[in-house]
Amino acid sequence: MEITWHGHSCFTIKEKGVTIVTDPYTNLGTKLPKLKGDIVTLSDELIDAEGDIAEVDGEPKVLSWPGEYEVKGVGIEGFSAFHFAKSAEKAEKANCKVVIYNFFVNGFKICHLSGLGHRLTSELTESIGDVDILLVPIGGNLVIDHKKAVEVIEAIEPRIVIPMYYHVPGSKLDISGAEEFLKAVGKEGAEEIEVFEVAKKEDLPDDKTDYVVLKPMLG
Repeated sequence: MEITWHGHSCFTIKEKGVTIVTDPYTNLGTKLPKLKGDIVTLSDELIDAEGDIAEVDGEPKVLSWPGEYEVKGVGIEGFSAFHFAKSAEKAEKANCKVVIYNFFVNGFKICHLSGLGHRLTSELTESIGDVDILLVPIGGNLVIDHKKAVEVIEAIEPRIVIPMYYHVPGSKLDISGAEEFLKAVGKEGAEEIEVFEVAKKEDLPDDKTDYVVLKPMLG
């Protein structure tokens, strides 16, 4: 499996003949590369409203709502969450919804936390369940900051964490960079890699959480 990051919450996930593209939004300041996929997930009600979504080649199935799906052998679960708040209850009143997605890909379980802006409720933590690879926002303001991200990671206990939704050159969002998060998890100065690759689930750590920092692959 290969995971590539395109800034913010946009990823390409490839595994054995199926490609998932998450959140290919073009109105956030950064330029996306040409994308191709079988599945596209759109997770952000606030940003969706702008209507600026990149064209993804390949006639993909587009998902933008909570629920359970299966596309090309990939199981998908979507759960409602929210932006901008210290708690889900306060966020719900603000009506800025996001969708958290679990992807079940050839034995791997990947959780994309979208623009999560609040601590996880016990119900949401239970719904997410055990996770192999967690894609977690860390930039603050619009999404959870590095401190809340650490709390979320401790609640989910994934095997691999890939931070996302933090400031990169060109971003027009008011979010912070990755430095404070990496310092908090003891990975200050970690080297960026272009692609995270893993052949099988057994290759993941089974008694700890590892952190992977991806270089944003932009257009």
